[in-house]
Amino acid sequence: MNTLCPAFRAPAGIGIGLRHAHYADFLETVPPVDWIEVHSENYFGDGGYDLHLLQTVRRDLPVSLHGVGLGLGSATTLDLAHLGKLKRLVERIEPAVVSEHLCWGATSAGHLNDLLPMPLTDAALDHLSAKVSEVQEFLGRPILLENVSTYVRFLDDRYGETAFLAELARRTGCGVLLDVNNLYVNQCNHGEDAIAAMNALPTGTVGEIHLAGHRVTDVAVIDDHGSRVASAVWALYDYALCRFGETPALIEWDTDVPPLSVLLDEAQLARDRQARTCPTTPPDMTAAREANDDCSA
Repeated sequence: MNTLCPAFRAPAGIGIGLRHAHYADFLETVPPVDWIEVHSENYFGDGGYDLHLLQTVRRDLPVSLHGVGLGLGSATTLDLAHLGKLKRLVERIEPAVVSEHLCWGATSAGHLNDLLPMPLTDAALDHLSAKVSEVQEFLGRPILLENVSTYVRFLDDRYGETAFLAELARRTGCGVLLDVNNLYVNQCNHGEDAIAAMNALPTGTVGEIHLAGHRVTDVAVIDDHGSRVASAVWALYDYALCRFGETPALIEWDTDVPPLSVLLDEAQLARDRQARTCPTTPPDMTAAREANDDCSA
């Protein structure tokens, strides 16, 4: 078992994703957020405006690095060039936390540029445990792994996704980035129980929570990060706070990016929920549990 120190947590409070559309806002003033998160790969260059901006913002706000390109579940060997660029960025920015996704994305023919779902089997768990341990040893720090939205499941699955993550954390010392919107999307698309999924995670493993909007279509619910957080997802977040405590949370918004004021409003809604004392009786989750019957929220 990997004996690295316990997984880092994101900075306390509520963060938002730093997106190009809001660069000018961040240069003009320090917005009322507790931290920011960026997609690591956007800042791999040796210089340029993006990296300059991130280093400037980093003087005032802690940073979480969220990767989308390692594809740790891929059957290929680790991309050491990619990993080397990530390590260089970690050394430059000194982030509070580094995270990746529970997914695969590459074959011997090339990279597919998508967060593709893992088969949740013992063989996959062995494979991913070795990869995660290798990355953590290379970076000299633990990472967080995020549950993903999926549009297929494998017949050979032997674990639920969060039970898989819990065992991965036990074996490697990594932590979990819990995406509550992804739990809701999978509940709608596969009839899974988001509450049961959260209950499968030990309380000490979650280092960050993601909140985002989604799009409802005639075919499936799509995790598009292009709207405000839905009411059913807020209800799941309330439950997550009761189960995992005052965990740092991030507002994600990647498509149809609105003015910064909209993200700050969403962040304040999350902050207000985080500030509440968890009731003795957990919140009523009936509506969220029934979302697989009516996923129009």
